[in-house]
Amino acid sequence: MSVAEQFVLFLASFIANWFSALSGGGAGLIQFPMLIFLGLPFGVALATHKVASVALGLGATIRHWRESHLERRFSLIILSAGLPGVVLGANTILKIPAHYAQLALGFLTLGLGLYSVFKPELGMEHMPRNREGRALATGVVGLFVVGFLNGSITSGTGLFLTMWLIRHFGLDYKRAVAYTLVLCGLVWNGTGAIVLGLIGTIAWGWMPALLAGSLIGGYVGSHYAIKKGNRWIKRAFEIVTILIGLKLIVS
Repeated sequence: MSVAEQFVLFLASFIANWFSALSGGGAGLIQFPMLIFLGLPFGVALATHKVASVALGLGATIRHWRESHLERRFSLIILSAGLPGVVLGANTILKIPAHYAQLALGFLTLGLGLYSVFKPELGMEHMPRNREGRALATGVVGLFVVGFLNGSITSGTGLFLTMWLIRHFGLDYKRAVAYTLVLCGLVWNGTGAIVLGLIGTIAWGWMPALLAGSLIGGYVGSHYAIKKGNRWIKRAFEIVTILIGLKLIVS
């Protein structure tokens, strides 16, 4: 790639991951289509984006770790329930047509944003629930499904984890975004990147700009999310989900 193309890639990656770290997902809205626009085939762009998105998780982890919002037991539940779905999704996506899956994902993502808009108090207070028994089992199934989406369709699936943590488990936006960025961004995406790297192709020459943009964008976005609080994060979540939903439906 030329220097100009590397700069465009860095800028797009920084903006995408800044928004993603602020709202709890959605880096694929800009970064993934940009890779295809610049010439990568769908499968290569998918694997390359997944590797780069690990840097988002790393940047967010560096900033969120100091806040100590993550509970060890709940983190293990999210990882153990979601990782099998990530592996299954990553092994499935390269074998099926992406058009219908992306269309369905577009409507679901748009629905998330509209649901949040019409629920003004959703995610404003931290009220943990559904951590035992049947309610926990339902939550685990939901985490597996979100993990499958994360491993297969890349555009905005972290937003599903953010909303599931808020709606089912009672987290506020700030804590839900922290779990999403650290566990989904770093561990889930890292697992998906390994699987896609083994069965697909990664454009390693594109990585310097992508990794730099993801890492810096993830850190800066997380910093703003922590400083601004739940109301600001909620508005960012709604804007990003609605934009991603419309983008996926139109494309």
